[in-house]
Amino acid sequence: MMHEFLSNNRDDLIERCRLKVAHRATRGATAQQLQNGVPLFLDQLILTLRIEQTKEPMESRKISGPSGGEASFSAIGTSAAQHGQQLLELGFSVDQVVHDYGDLCQAITDLAYERDAPFQIDEFRTLNRCLDNAIADAVTEFSYQRDSTAAGKNAAQVNEKLGFFVHDLRNVLQRASLAFEAGKAGNLNLNWSGATVAVLERSLDGGLRKLIDDSLAEVRLAGGRERPPDVFSLADFIGEIEQSVSLRARAHGCAFTVSSVDARLAIRANRDLLFSALENLLQNAFKFTRPGTDVTLNAYAVAEHILIEVKDHCGGLSAADVDKCDE
Repeated sequence: MMHEFLSNNRDDLIERCRLKVAHRATRGATAQQLQNGVPLFLDQLILTLRIEQTKEPMESRKISGPSGGEASFSAIGTSAAQHGQQLLELGFSVDQVVHDYGDLCQAITDLAYERDAPFQIDEFRTLNRCLDNAIADAVTEFSYQRDSTAAGKNAAQVNEKLGFFVHDLRNVLQRASLAFEAGKAGNLNLNWSGATVAVLERSLDGGLRKLIDDSLAEVRLAGGRERPPDVFSLADFIGEIEQSVSLRARAHGCAFTVSSVDARLAIRANRDLLFSALENLLQNAFKFTRPGTDVTLNAYAVAEHILIEVKDHCGGLSAADVDKCDE
């Protein structure tokens, strides 16, 4: 009988499977890590075959599960699902999950041929049922865990992008609010060509509208494609930064000095990301520099690179102040 053949040759079959696994690339799990794989399945197969020789053969379904792919709870299904999860955690692919059980089927067939062991048709049917259910449950759990992991990573990326978006949106609103407060303090006698109105206009039109347009464009684009870098004037870029943050410097009561920039210099980068990063850096400098000191902004060429530096007099940040940098 097959269960006697499997019991008598259990160690030999496991060793044959181990050798088959060893010949496949990128497979280096230990026996302990794969304890829910071939050895446990083989024991469950032997038990299933033994029960089918008793007066209540249908009790074997509690071990093997039913045939035909019907969903049900079984010992083989539970351990196979754990095996599939283990293989995912070890970095294996779904085809390696299937091969694990295929190795045992091949090992049984080869050894039976070598020993000229006769098996009954019903025993082969039981073997196939156990293999089918084990593979199905292992692959199902493997796929579920893999998809869950991918969904979690995607959610983290979406949250990160949302955080950047909200942060930039807050900066734009702060600039607009400061410009409006400056205008209100002057009883709204605004010079519509002046710096205050320019900041307000840029915040509302070039800021809010651009954030919304860029967000819509990103949604429409296929995932994974990054926006190509822009080539733009460094002097114009620094001028826009100066205009954008001057009100913030004034609100914090610190002097803000911008050195002149060579008009011949150009920079190749993602303009919006660079603008946002430099703006945030300057805002933190205004927030943490010592009272009565100044913040300076310099931009110049070093060989083939552009160096943009911000200097303040904060003397370094404490652990508590670091947490306030994004506030």
